[in-house]
Amino acid sequence: MEMSQAYVDQAKVKGRPIYHGIKRLFDFLASLVALILLSPLFLWLAIKIRSEDGGPVFYSQIRIGKNEKPFRIYKFRSMVVNADKMKKELLDQNEVEGAMFKMHDDPRITRIGKFIRAHSLDELPQLWNVLIGNMSLVGPRPPLPNEVEQYTDYDKQRLLVKPGCSGLWQATSRNAADFAEMVQLDIEYINRSSVFFDLWIIIKTIGVIFHPNGMYEG
Repeated sequence: MEMSQAYVDQAKVKGRPIYHGIKRLFDFLASLVALILLSPLFLWLAIKIRSEDGGPVFYSQIRIGKNEKPFRIYKFRSMVVNADKMKKELLDQNEVEGAMFKMHDDPRITRIGKFIRAHSLDELPQLWNVLIGNMSLVGPRPPLPNEVEQYTDYDKQRLLVKPGCSGLWQATSRNAADFAEMVQLDIEYINRSSVFFDLWIIIKTIGVIFHPNGMYEG
């Protein structure tokens, strides 16, 4: 079924200084406290990841942020060391349509990687990205440069705001959403964004950590 296209309310992006100020303050304080409180978990995950194959604990990658500005994102490594090179051999097995790659039973994922992905623990280092200000706790998923190269002007609307660790599609549809639906959900989030809506998404995301909603392992 073809979806009707929605468009970003520019007032939601350019206006509302109080909302954006509260959002940034909350992002900074929440990410700082979370990084401190979760440091024992970070240490445990680092030991588990390192002990499995001797590879690096963290994985970094260039992503595209607000207004198409590139930045480096950080995650716990959940795949084999040469995962990016292997991806080229798996492109024909992509299970979602559009400018995004996802597949079930991705052979690049390590044993500990399956666990941390199922509970979204691989995303925790992005709290550092939130702390320094190139991400928010809530916002659209930050895409890869080669994904953005395939974007239409309509798709680029999701790049009008700061990307987030979680968002409306991750907290609700996750693996059920294809690229077009993800864009639509991101635009819906931008148009509905508010302090209380952000808090609702954060609460839903915490629920996903304890009760995974079937995310793609890719």
